[in-house]
Amino acid sequence: MGQFRHGSATTTAAIRRAIQNSQESLRGLASRYGINPKTVAKWRRRTSVSDLRTGP
Repeated sequence: MGQFRHGSATTTAAIRRAIQNSQESLRGLASRYGINPKTVAKWRRRTSVSDLRTGP
């Protein structure tokens, strides 16, 4: 059973975990995974690799 990703998701749990465990710069990780540096910073701040609820 694979991980469910919605159409606009840019990262998977594995990528988020790698971001959190890496010592590489925000820019380096952003270019490596093809995502925005703000996304890298967001996942570095979080303690979990799971998505937060966005609905009501």
